[in-house]
Amino acid sequence: MSWTGKIIGAILGYLLLRGFWGAVIGAMLGHFVDQAIAPRRGPRAPLQEIRDKFFAATFAVMGHVAKADGRVSEAEIAAARQIMAELGLSGAQIHTAIGHFSRGKSAEFDMESTVRGFAESCAQEPNMLRVFLELQVRAALEGVDMQGPAKIAIQRVAAMLEISAIELVHIEHVLRFRRDAFRQRAGAGAGSRGGPGAPPRNGMQLEAAYEILEIDSKASNADVAKAYRRQLSKHHPDKLKANGLPESMLEHAKQRTQQIIEAYDLVKAARGI
Repeated sequence: MSWTGKIIGAILGYLLLRGFWGAVIGAMLGHFVDQAIAPRRGPRAPLQEIRDKFFAATFAVMGHVAKADGRVSEAEIAAARQIMAELGLSGAQIHTAIGHFSRGKSAEFDMESTVRGFAESCAQEPNMLRVFLELQVRAALEGVDMQGPAKIAIQRVAAMLEISAIELVHIEHVLRFRRDAFRQRAGAGAGSRGGPGAPPRNGMQLEAAYEILEIDSKASNADVAKAYRRQLSKHHPDKLKANGLPESMLEHAKQRTQQIIEAYDLVKAARGI
């Protein structure tokens, strides 16, 4: 229950009508204001329902985005399979995920009702919606470098989830950093071990680290630490699991948490703290 309108109404009523009954009348009017502006959210869906909808919607929408240009390329299929592998899905889960992906590719697939149905089931957990969008961006980056009709389709998904265009751009940048760091590590493992001009061993530049933490480079050490804790709270696997994230998706949360830790370590090293 919100008390903002009641408190403000009581104060204004007391000042304008000069007395106890003025405060009472103001509080009553404030109560109606609170009711009018209160978010209209239904009861939270059962956790298993959230998990099932999350898993099904993730791969169905992934298939729909891949088909956004009229065909699904080999690169996009490989990207979807790569994500399934990175998430550590079992054979049965991969089979189910491929079924959802194929359903999303079909002309009869209703992306809007699928996304809105999933979003309503976890409307009280905005971090779950962000994880869902991150997985879509990951697939689009690996498949078509987040270009063309796929990007437009993901922008539609973000809008349906009520995630701003600015937030979507931030997610894309952060996941590009993650992808590029992974590729740098893979390249270092296959060949050179570094040397003059080589990228940092953790594959992350300082500018990227600040963006991952969502903090300005001029922020104080205390504010950087707060940003670090805030990002960990948003992406912590245990917290997301408690909110309904399927266990099959926890690996993504673990990878993002590791990226946040690495970013903070790099910033601390640069600042000498």
